[in-house]
Amino acid sequence: MRRGTKVAVGVGAAVVVVGAAAGIFGPGLYADWANEAAADAPALEQSAVPLDDAEAAAGTWTVSEGSFAGYRVEEVLQGQDVTVTGRTEDVTGSVTVADSTISEANIEVDVASVATDEAARDAYFRDQAMQAGEFPTATFELTEPATIEEGATTVELTGDLTVHGVTQPATVDAEVAGDAANGDVVQVIGSVPITFADFGVEAPSLGFVTVEDEGSIEFSLQLQPEQ
Repeated sequence: MRRGTKVAVGVGAAVVVVGAAAGIFGPGLYADWANEAAADAPALEQSAVPLDDAEAAAGTWTVSEGSFAGYRVEEVLQGQDVTVTGRTEDVTGSVTVADSTISEANIEVDVASVATDEAARDAYFRDQAMQAGEFPTATFELTEPATIEEGATTVELTGDLTVHGVTQPATVDAEVAGDAANGDVVQVIGSVPITFADFGVEAPSLGFVTVEDEGSIEFSLQLQPEQ
């Protein structure tokens, strides 16, 4: 069976629940409910402060509890725009800082654990679109050093993004904050726009529900000093 056919069959099974809900409540009301269920974009915590002393951040920092990663896509359901977000806290990795520069960063996300508000959609995402059994993780690896400007919260991260077994270059306009001087947790957030076809993933379309060809990968990392 061709991949396109497999995807269509998988989506057909996965969106029955979505289509039924739209039929019962009406596409407009269902779209409102689905949009309310979508997670907010990652944001720095209100208590976060700029890295006033970048030198104090020197060392290796590991991803800790409270971190998450996932995706954001736009669906069109019977003419209604619906934002869908998937999230997982199963994120691991580390970031190394030296001489006010991020010299290394390796982040890994467990694809199978990414979840939305619909189990049927998650089953399609896991088994059909992402083929998590064959490609269980998505990763980001820094390929160019990134300078941390003292007092600033933004940093550009350039690296390789691997999704669905396909690696593509990616640039992330990230935000960084935290009191590194006192060894407190440092938060890093960001979003990476992606085109599904670039990673060998076909956006589904079943007439009453379609998914845009582009989306984004979002993350919020809580980094703590390596013990």
